Amino acid sequence: MLHDRRSGAPVWAADLRRSVRLFRAFRKEQTDPAVFYEALATDSADQLSGYLSLDGAAMLDVGGGPGYFRRAFEGRGATYFALDADVGELSGLGEIERRTVIGSGLDLPFGDETFDLCYSSNVLEHVPDPWRMADEMVRVTKPGGVTFISYTVWYGPWGGHETAPWHFLGGRRARARYRRRHGKEPKNKFGESLFAVTVAAGLDWAGRQDQAEVLDLIPRYNPRFAYWLTRVPLVRELITWNLVIVLRRR
Repeated sequence: MLHDRRSGAPVWAADLRRSVRLFRAFRKEQTDPAVFYEALATDSADQLSGYLSLDGAAMLDVGGGPGYFRRAFEGRGATYFALDADVGELSGLGEIERRTVIGSGLDLPFGDETFDLCYSSNVLEHVPDPWRMADEMVRVTKPGGVTFISYTVWYGPWGGHETAPWHFLGGRRARARYRRRHGKEPKNKFGESLFAVTVAAGLDWAGRQDQAEVLDLIPRYNPRFAYWLTRVPLVRELITWNLVIVLRRR
């Protein structure tokens, strides 16, 4: 359980009720994305409040998308900056919001030690060099600030995104099957906009950090009693839908 840094009151708990609530919302991710992403954004703001005060914090959301997370974090008092490479994603809810930057997560257009919080949700698996992006996120975080990275695990149930579960037979094969079945390419094209990122790779990157202290390595949607499974090779790849890496910049 995480507590508010100022009041000490509990603000977020990785209990079974939370996991069930998020998985129910996830079932509507394709048909009604607002249901899932608004729930996830609120959950993320609650979770981050246990690591730092969001009130007055300057934060960067790498791959911010259409604005669900902006509303949640600005509602907690954060000064929210969003970066995305896709103008279409940014304008998904209407006009592109203020403090929005078009750019690449692999080469963040910000100076060193700029933000109190650098956040990214479900983006790392969409870039060809994920750990370069992770390094960039640490670079732009202020000393004492927090870097929060969350990504969809390739061998998890949703690793292939809309091509799942056929991604277990190979990403290119799953992409070809989707194309034959639907007469079009999937939104997330393996080898172009979707890549295989594993739990093991995330743990390895975190273990090599010398610019930041690792605060947490946890499966995002799993209840706390299942966290120990991330220490079991192979099993962790299959039962972890999404891995969260939380760091504090030295």
